[in-house]
Amino acid sequence: MKVTVDRGLCDGNGVCMGIAPDVYDIDDDLTLHIVHEIPDDPAIRAQVRQSITACPVLALSLKE
Repeated sequence: MKVTVDRGLCDGNGVCMGIAPDVYDIDDDLTLHIVHEIPDDPAIRAQVRQSITACPVLALSLKE
């Protein structure tokens, strides 16, 4: 599982980080950072899927 972010769309609103804080981080410049390895934990993977669909600007995508 790999999450990618479209930097042209992402506005750093933090919805994804609120849903999956172990996967995302937003720095002081509102730049989104994603951990390299998504843990093989069903609960975290469910959070990742939810965060992608909850992104208000549709900046996140998932590759299984």
